[in-house]
Amino acid sequence: MTEQSIALEQNSTAQDSTAQNSTAPNTRIDFIYLNEQDMIAAGVKEMAACVDAMEETLRLVGEGDYRMGGPLGNSHGSMMTFPEEPKFEGMPHDAPHRRFMAMPAYLGGSFQTTGCKWYGSNPENRDAGLPRSILMFTLSDKDTGAPLAFMSANLLSAYRTGAIPGVGQRYLARKDARTIGVVAPGVMNKTSLEAFMAVNPELNHLKIQGRTRSRAEDFAVWAKEQFPQLTTEVVDTVEDAVRGSDIVTIAPTTPAGSENYLKIERDWVKPGAFISLPADIMIDEDLLREARHVADNRDLYEAWHEEVPFPGHEHIGLHGMYLMDRIQEGKIAAATLEDLPAIMAGKSPGRQHEDEIFLFSVGGMPVEDVAWGTVVYRNAIERGVGTKLNLWETPELR
Repeated sequence: MTEQSIALEQNSTAQDSTAQNSTAPNTRIDFIYLNEQDMIAAGVKEMAACVDAMEETLRLVGEGDYRMGGPLGNSHGSMMTFPEEPKFEGMPHDAPHRRFMAMPAYLGGSFQTTGCKWYGSNPENRDAGLPRSILMFTLSDKDTGAPLAFMSANLLSAYRTGAIPGVGQRYLARKDARTIGVVAPGVMNKTSLEAFMAVNPELNHLKIQGRTRSRAEDFAVWAKEQFPQLTTEVVDTVEDAVRGSDIVTIAPTTPAGSENYLKIERDWVKPGAFISLPADIMIDEDLLREARHVADNRDLYEAWHEEVPFPGHEHIGLHGMYLMDRIQEGKIAAATLEDLPAIMAGKSPGRQHEDEIFLFSVGGMPVEDVAWGTVVYRNAIERGVGTKLNLWETPELR
C-alpha cells in the first residue's frame, strides 16, 4: 500500500447516501498524533528494526533516491541561533548548543514520504528536569503535502542516530569484536550501545568513561540491566576507554572550537578497531595518516562545508568536517574521506584486513527521521495507536 492510499484510507469516513453519490472530491484530511508513549507502543525503541531501516536509508542515499534541504539537496537543515548580547527584551541569548532547527527531507524506495523535524535546544533545560532538546516531527504525504502524523520525536531522533553507528559496525567492524569503549555516557551512547548489541550480541565487555564517575556508574547499571551478558568497567580516562577496545563510541557535548574537543591518539587505538564519532572530536596526525575515514554520507559534509565559514571544523566539530578542512587546504587527498553508502554498494572496498582502523563520522540526516518516522507511523496505523485529529473537512481557502 502506498502512502497516498494509506492517507486516503485513514481519511475516509462514512458518508450519507447523497455524499456517496456525489462526484465532489473528498477534501477531508485527518492525521494521527503520537505522544511519546504512543511512539513506544508503535515500536520506536525496536533497535534491530531501526538498524535495518537505517541500512535501507543509506542504500537509498547512495543511489540518490532522496532529497534534503539546500540547493544540492544535501543540507542537514536550517538553524536559527541568537546574538551573544541581544538588543531586545525577551530575545534569547547565545550559548553552546542553544538553537532552533528545521530539518526537512524526502526519502524514496519503500518509504515514499516527506517530513520535517523541528526542535529547540537549550542546555539550561536540564536544570528544569527536561532534555536539552525537545523535538517534534511531522510526516507528510509526498504528493499533497497533507499531514499523515505529528509525533513526539526525542526517541525517534535518538534511535535513528544510534542506529547509524550500528550500520557502520555491520560493514566495517571486525566480526570477532568483543569489547566496547564508551566515552560520554549520555543518550547518544545509550542508543549506540543498543545498536552495537543488536548487530553483534557476542559483544561481552563494556568500558565506560564519563565527565563524572557517577554518570559512568549509572550508565554501567543501565547497560547491565539491558544486556546481562556484558561485564562492565568504569574507567578514569578517555585513553582507558579507547585502549584495547574493538568498538569505540565517543559522543561528548562540547562548545564549538577545536580547543574544546576531545582528542584521541593513534597510540591508544587497537589494531582493527572501529571508532564511531557522532560528536565533536580531534585526532592526532598519526591516526589521520594510518586510519581509514568513512562518512555516513560524504555529500552531507560537502554541503555543510559550503554553508559555514572556513575552517568548518571550528563551527561543526564532526570528524568529517575536520577532513573537509584538510582537503581544502590541500594537506590530504579528497579520497581520504570515504563514503559508507559506496562501501555498502560494493563501489568501494570495505575492510581489507583485520588490522585496519576505521573512524566513522556520523553527521545525522533528516532522511533518517523520515525513514524511522515512516516505519513507526505505519506500525501505529497497524497497531491502532495514536489519537486521530482532523485538519479540516473542507479547506476554507483553495
